[in-house]
Amino acid sequence: MQTNVPLAEKMRPHNLDEFLGQQRILGETSMLRAAILNGNVPSMIFWGPPGCGKTSLANVIKNHCKKRFVALSAVTSGVKEVKAVLDESKTYKENGRETILFIDEIHRFNKAQQDSLLGAVENGTITLIGATTENPGFEVNSALLSRCQLILFGPLSPQDMQNLLESALHLHPRGLKRKDLSISLEAAQKLIGQADGDARFLLNQLEWLAGTIQGEAEITPELMEQIQYEKPLRYDKHGEEHYNLISVLHKAVRGSDVQAAVYWLHRMLDGGEDPRYILRRLMRMAMEDIGLADPNALLLATSAREAFDFMGVPEGLIALDELTVYLSLAPKSNSLEIMGAKVNSCIKQTGTLPVPRAFRNPVTKVGKELGYGRGYQYDHDLPGAYAGQEHLPEKLKGTKFYEPTEYGKEKALSERLAQLSKK
Repeated sequence: MQTNVPLAEKMRPHNLDEFLGQQRILGETSMLRAAILNGNVPSMIFWGPPGCGKTSLANVIKNHCKKRFVALSAVTSGVKEVKAVLDESKTYKENGRETILFIDEIHRFNKAQQDSLLGAVENGTITLIGATTENPGFEVNSALLSRCQLILFGPLSPQDMQNLLESALHLHPRGLKRKDLSISLEAAQKLIGQADGDARFLLNQLEWLAGTIQGEAEITPELMEQIQYEKPLRYDKHGEEHYNLISVLHKAVRGSDVQAAVYWLHRMLDGGEDPRYILRRLMRMAMEDIGLADPNALLLATSAREAFDFMGVPEGLIALDELTVYLSLAPKSNSLEIMGAKVNSCIKQTGTLPVPRAFRNPVTKVGKELGYGRGYQYDHDLPGAYAGQEHLPEKLKGTKFYEPTEYGKEKALSERLAQLSKK
């Protein structure tokens, strides 16, 4: 066996019995398991986080299904390479042999590259298996996705990772087989926690630790801190995880769940998100979900942006903490958003209704002759500086667009509106 092959590659499963985890899709009674054992798999898209077994399952399919198997990486391949495989597959099909084409990181193919696969998948020239860490709904053409079964992988469970760790260190015939090396429970838990369900990371770190430690020894957390690095949080600033995290942050703030809001805020920051992007979204929350229930929310949001721009990282990040906590605990109102939607809908339906003549500007002779400004009452000349005039177009008189809530400071606006309506 080659000694320079990484441990993760050496331990890649050869069959379903060796495959670890993913019982939801590969349990004893699952359709996918039966299809693999029968050697008749459909075109599929494997979607899941790194190190969860997507490529390993493709390798198992290669061994079980006695068909021609071609593997490409979307990182290094283009339309030319795909076309060559498809042309060869057509010839093989004519001679009675089917082809499975596995494309790793298929989300890296652009639209034209993905389109080049459509005909061959549809007419059965190839069985396509694509692997991606990104949401296929964003990254895979809908036409191609509709021709494939979507198989959802999850991160490996802590128990699966524990089993893998013990097997790789001591038991597996293609593992390290280090009888002289043990790992403490605390170190194992730390390593599994860092791996976050990623088997490849776990095996790479174990191989690094074992290669560094010579002779009989125990891997401890203290020893790990000297020679091992931690895995960055799984986060993609332009993909699925980006949208999921900003979505849950927004919903936590809207739901006044301050504990969850600060957690998701720091998950994004620790994952490398641009703080200015988060500030823009927090500012939107101040307007969309709090509004006039607490007008200070928008003032604090603009101040937080200015404070961050002035101070930078790391001190300026405290402004994001302060803003997130404040927005989470502020009274909520979406009356402005509802109002805006009503007004826009009304304008779309009624078009360019004329301005009532009393409120037109009588600056020209013609305007005066037509009655512009006639009947207008100057509010400041009346008690309470309020004339009670209706300024809407004649067709819309009596229409209510803004309806304040009774929450926070907006309650005072509701009371003011009620007082005006009685005059």
